[in-house]
This record gives sequence, C-alpha cells and structure tokens, in this order.
Amino acid sequence: MTWGQKGLRTTVAACLIVWSTGAFADEPAGRLMTLEDLHNVQDVSEPAISPDGETVAYVVSKHDLKRDAIISDVWLVPYAGGTPKQITKADEKSESTPRFSPDGKTIAWLGADKDGNTQVFVRTLKGSKAKQVTRVKGGILEYDWSPDGKQMVVSAFVGGAEPNEAGTTPPIVIDRFQFKEDWVGYLAGARRHLLVIDVVSGKENALTSGDQDHWLPAWSPDGKWIAYVSKDQGDADRNMDSDVFIIPANGSGTAKRISSFKGTDVDPYWMSPPAWSPDSKKLAWLQSGESKWIYYASWQLTVADIATGENRPLAHVDRNFYTPEWSADGGSIYTLLEGNRSTWLVKIDAESGKMEKLSDGDRFALAFALSGNDRAVLLDSTDDKPFEVYAVEDTLRQLSDHNTWLEDVRLGETQEFSFDGPGGRIDGLLLLPPGASTTDKLPTIFRLHGGPVYQFSHEFMSDWQIYAAQGYAVVGINPRGSSGRGFDFARAIYADWGNVDVADILAGTDYLAAQGTTDPERMGVGGWSYGGMLTDYVIGRDTRFKAAISGAGTANMFGTYGHDQYSREYELELGTPWDNREAYERVSYPFLHANGIKTPTMFQCAEMDFNVPCIGAEQMYQALRSVGTPTRLVIYPGQHHGLVVPSYLGDRMKRNLEWYDMYLKPGGSQ
Repeated sequence: MTWGQKGLRTTVAACLIVWSTGAFADEPAGRLMTLEDLHNVQDVSEPAISPDGETVAYVVSKHDLKRDAIISDVWLVPYAGGTPKQITKADEKSESTPRFSPDGKTIAWLGADKDGNTQVFVRTLKGSKAKQVTRVKGGILEYDWSPDGKQMVVSAFVGGAEPNEAGTTPPIVIDRFQFKEDWVGYLAGARRHLLVIDVVSGKENALTSGDQDHWLPAWSPDGKWIAYVSKDQGDADRNMDSDVFIIPANGSGTAKRISSFKGTDVDPYWMSPPAWSPDSKKLAWLQSGESKWIYYASWQLTVADIATGENRPLAHVDRNFYTPEWSADGGSIYTLLEGNRSTWLVKIDAESGKMEKLSDGDRFALAFALSGNDRAVLLDSTDDKPFEVYAVEDTLRQLSDHNTWLEDVRLGETQEFSFDGPGGRIDGLLLLPPGASTTDKLPTIFRLHGGPVYQFSHEFMSDWQIYAAQGYAVVGINPRGSSGRGFDFARAIYADWGNVDVADILAGTDYLAAQGTTDPERMGVGGWSYGGMLTDYVIGRDTRFKAAISGAGTANMFGTYGHDQYSREYELELGTPWDNREAYERVSYPFLHANGIKTPTMFQCAEMDFNVPCIGAEQMYQALRSVGTPTRLVIYPGQHHGLVVPSYLGDRMKRNLEWYDMYLKPGGSQ
C-alpha cells in the first residue's frame, strides 16, 4: 500500500513550491506572542483510558516560576466530555504516567516519595486518599498492572555500590563498555531488573537477575506471563540486538525468547513495550534493522505467535510505526504512523495488513490510549494548537483544553514548501510573522532539527511563534537524513554527517531567497543536539549566515568518543578513531577547519549532559575565540540534555532573540 501525504505540493519544475496564500488581508485582532508566553504554554501528555472507556486520564505540566520548576499533575475527564478535574497536587514533586487498574476502579501514577525516589501511588476514582504502593530502593522506572489488579511488575536499578557508614560515596568502578547514560549517570554495577510488587502489602519478589538489563515489562491478559525486552547476544553494550522475551509471572520458570531477528527488536529507548493480544497468544512489537543501522532503519511492526514461535512482519510501508496496541477482539492493531511532516493514528488488520487512517491531515499525533471496548483517545497537535487529548470518533473530538489563552494571541501562519535539492525533492515548513506575506523579504531563522533521524512536523512550537512575533520568518527544512520519508532517505547521511544535509539546507536558503521570502543578507541558523551539530557543519561549509546558535552540539568526534554516551554508535557507524581516522576527520571538519568559520556563533550546553556533553560547545567556542570570530559560550548548571528549569528555558529564548537581533536587525530594523 502506498501512502501519499496530504498537502504535499509538488510540480515538475526545478524548484517546487505552492503557497497556500499570498499576502494576508486585514490583520485579525489580538496581541502578539511574547517571550513570557514561553511559560504560559501547558504541556499535555501521557493519555490513558479506563477499561470501560468512560474516563480519560492525562498529565498536565506547567512552569511554576516561584519554584523555578516544571510541575506535572494527573487530570481526569469523562470520555463523553465535560470539565477536566485535577486529581493530584504536586508541590515540588511531580506526578506522571497514569494507568487504570484492570477493573477500572483505581488509578495509579508515578510520583516521588519523601526521599525523592520515584514510586507508584494509587487512589480510587471515587476520591480516596492516595496510597504509596512501591517502596523500591532507589525508585522505579516503569510499571504495569497484573490483570487481577493485585500486583504490579516494575523495573528498577538493582545493585551498585552503597555509601559507607559516614555517608561517603565509594569510588566509581566501571568494567562495562558503555559506562554512562544521560539522566542516569555512570553505569557502575547497577542493572535494570524486574520486580513483582504486591499492591496491598508492598512485598517485592525479584523476577530477573544477573548482569544484564531488562526493560519495558508488559503483563499478559491471562496473567501467566510477563513480556519484556533485553539483550543476551554478545556484548550487549556494543550492539543493538535487543530481543523480546517472556517469563512466567509467578517466577517459577525461565525466560523464553520470542523474537528471532538478529537486530533491533524494540529498542529499549523507544518506550514502546511489546503488546499482548487479548487472548495472550500473540505479541506485537516494533522491529528496526541490524545493529549497524542503529537509528536509521524504519521501525516496523512484527507479530509473533507464542506457541509456534513464528515471527512475521505486518504492513511494511517503510515508515516509522510507534506504540502498537491490539483491538479488543484481537483482529486489529492500532498504532501511530509517521508520514511526511505529519503523524497519524491508524488501524491495521492483524492478518491482511490493510490500514485505515483514524486521524488525518496536517497534524502530529504523539500518543494514544485504547480502552477494553476500543474507544481511543489521541494526544495530538497542529501548527496553531499545542498538544491536547481528543476522542477518536468520525472526527477528533477535543476533551482537554489547557491553552485557551492562545485564543487572544495572533499566531503566525505555517505553510508547507518543497524544492528541488541536489539529490531530489526536499520538504520543509515556513512560519510567517503575523500579517506578513511570502514576498516581504524577511529576516529568516533556519531551525535545524535534532535526531539526526527526526523531522519538523505540523505541531505547535512556541519558540517558532515567539520568533515570528518578533518579525522573523522561521524555516524548518527536512534534509536528507530526516525521518518521514523512508530508510534510504534517512541513511543518506550515514557515516557522512554534515555533507548532503548541509547541501540541502543551503539549497533551501537559495530557493527561499529567490522566492522573495528570505532576505539573503539577514539569515540566521540554529538548533539543539544534532541540530547544534548541523549548525556547526553549516557554518563550517559556508559563510552566508550572519548569526548562528549551536546548542548541545559537537564538532570534534575525536574528542567526544569515550566522553559522551555514544561510543557504541560511533563504532557501529564510523568505526574506531584509530582504525578509521579519515571518517572521524570527515565528520570533525568544523573543528579542524575552524579558522574558516566567519559566522558569529553562540554556543550553549547543559552542564550535566552525558548525551552531548559541554566539551563539544566548549571546544568550538575556544576555537572561534582563538581565530577571532565573534562567539559566546552559555552553560546551564545542573541540566541534562533537555533543559527543565523554567528560568533557564526563558534565558535561552531571550539570549537567542538578542543574538539574532544583534546581527540580523542592525539598528533595530526589520
């Protein structure tokens, strides 16, 4: 089955674009978005639905400026519609991950105990006082109810060194190949294991043991098995060969391997547990590629028969699927499907693979939940509306509405565009300032996405809207290496970062300048994570940009090998620095040729980031300072790869605006 992309605009011209509108007519009433509005957006996430389909739970996160923290709480709303109700009250501690008990009378969530460790709490829907169920030392990571509601399976770190009697932390001793992980720290002895917890007594029984990790537990509907993901092939730290296993829930037997593919069966970091069929006879999960393709291969659906061990693919369309769930009768699988600039909820026949779209259009579905009678709720966003929860019916019916303040704000309009790049058609999104037209020759900020295998989609992006309110056109190009267009498109940058993707970005600037939208003398560029790396590559190749902001990036792979958490990925994609020096030199060219960079660049990083550590920003800052190119380094204390302190988020946005204004709006002109 071939999937077309609604709204994709192509022609046979050398450069392709169709604007949905020309100039704006009368400007609508309403204020413009401000820097302070960054703190007003409430983030809705993690939908759940009761087994009878009557009640929906979700999480709302907001900036608490007094505590300078992002606080999350659990809310409930009737599926039929009505006023949502907040059922937890986070002070300095947040609640998340709501799950209904199998009888639908109780709801559980993750919260912090008095020591700050993450534990499971429960309360009845009728409003009883919350009760702490787990007291696992060090806290838990994931959980799932048993089908009778009397137990839970959880994952938690077990083992590791303990402080001595004086409270002194012992030396960190490491023997593993992978020895650090962002948000976790150094991996020194502790392993992720599965525990079964009695809901009433809190008694713990270890389900797994040994020197390997176990992720994403899922209890079978018949109560007999627990499925999970682990690695037991070769050195688990040096390959992507994760597999699906089942183990008797009563702890009386040994684990049984279910997946047979010599590659990735459910990457543990996708947060998509294996899904049981209602009769407990089948499992569905996401399968990627062999280890060497790491995150470049598309995530495909696989279904296994527990009795026979047969594994078979389902509905292969060379696009990413996410979080599969079985229908109540076991005849279908619901899942998210990523398309070009949009992601939708689809329903797939479990035998034929025939697909039906349950959401459509220019939008981004991020998560969904399914009841025991196939009522579905969807977490969804569009260009002008942040994520909210919707009932999935003939059309999407909105259930939550936590950002009504945006009704009084004039937003910029997002438009799709396509052009003919060096290697074929390239797609992107353009956000115009409120009241602007496509021929206004605007100062333009080119945002570069992270990943590297990711894409800009039709979702509400508050930072883009703030830039637009300040008179900037904002452009998000999905160059080769992006997701949404299949394996070959994604792997075009494999072991060759900053080459064809840079060429596509530069071709996009030429195209938009030729259309009259972008002022070629007032172009800025920037991104975070791989977006920061790509920023370094762009300014290392070309001098057309007048200002750049590289966040959480790096440009010297010789210096990051062994310092960040990706040594495995480096070796799978690039080899080792001593055996493949040419490859490391190729992807380190911004640092090795820093004397050619003329673009004023601000580098930003998070102090505790093990994902892309500050060394990358520090080295590039030092290099530009050495050669005399205007530069600045900003370090956010105590933060990991994603900033979570509201004042730091506001500071970053303010600094970004000031940096771009300094170089793209000399004298305050627009």
